[in-house]
Amino acid sequence: MQGENKIITITVNSVRLTVVVVVTSAFAACGGNQSALNAAGIQSERLDYLWWLFFIICAVVYLIVIAVLIAAFVRTKKVNADAEPDLTPQPEREKRLSNIVKGAVAITVILLFVLMVVSFRTGRAINSLSQRPAPVSIKVTGHQWWWEIEYRNDDPSKNVLTANEIHIPVGQLIKLELQSNDVIHSFWLPNLHGKRDLIPNYPTAFYFEADKPGTYWGQCAEFCGYQHAKMRFRVTAESPEDFEAWITAQQQSSVQPSNDLQKRGEQIFLTTVCAQCHTIQGTPAGGKVGPNLTHIASRPYIAAGSLQNTRDHLAAWVTDAQSIKPGTKMPMNTYSQEDLSALIEYIESLK
Repeated sequence: MQGENKIITITVNSVRLTVVVVVTSAFAACGGNQSALNAAGIQSERLDYLWWLFFIICAVVYLIVIAVLIAAFVRTKKVNADAEPDLTPQPEREKRLSNIVKGAVAITVILLFVLMVVSFRTGRAINSLSQRPAPVSIKVTGHQWWWEIEYRNDDPSKNVLTANEIHIPVGQLIKLELQSNDVIHSFWLPNLHGKRDLIPNYPTAFYFEADKPGTYWGQCAEFCGYQHAKMRFRVTAESPEDFEAWITAQQQSSVQPSNDLQKRGEQIFLTTVCAQCHTIQGTPAGGKVGPNLTHIASRPYIAAGSLQNTRDHLAAWVTDAQSIKPGTKMPMNTYSQEDLSALIEYIESLK
């Protein structure tokens, strides 16, 4: 991903280590709002509770074990190494140690059983939302390396097709239908739900609900190829009114060019390889290989969250996507400066 570099110097035993940390522009812009410990929905709250329960119990067990090891180490140091070991059986001491071991084993079994039961109940609670009808149904298809997002409607002509961007209304149940177009992916939206694998030829679904508005980031959590790390998506939880306004805007055809430069850019788009891979509603472009670009100018990011949607980034992506995401299906393109300027002007008008 593109981003700024921060240099951190660490000194360990008189040895200085210089570490370069890359902070991506996408992550910096979202404020790091991608955490399973910052629950924004009822499913994530249950997972948050389960995580903290496991963490606290494991931390307590760890501290007890370390304390016992330290105590044994200190006690051993006090023993005179030259003294003869006392091999005389001590029934009371043996019985006491045996009881301690038995108690520790019993406590371990009880804790494991408790964690198993709580984990099982949490899983059932998370899946309980599937019993309710979902007013919003979204089909998510994983590609190498981007997400195709389709909003279903009873009238197919009102379906909305976008990429790497999901809008949802706060307080309403959302159904996600997941499938993969190539390899195994994993849809992970930590603020709102757990992980769900997308396996080719094996569609699956899960339900979730956002309790508060905000922008949350998710990503593919299953290694799916060379650019797996640059397969992110953005979820905007907003009021039902704002969501309906967004859906209505997305259902419209593309904006018609308003000046000669945009008209020239549209002609370049339709007569080159762009139209073979991308769709723009209201034009002859109907490619299905890449994302739908009908309203690309309204998206804050491009290339699955790799770049902010700016004029310079658009130009860099159009001309040499391989330098940004090597291995992606987006080919390199050679345009004159005038043609590139016209093409970018047209793309920026698609709001």
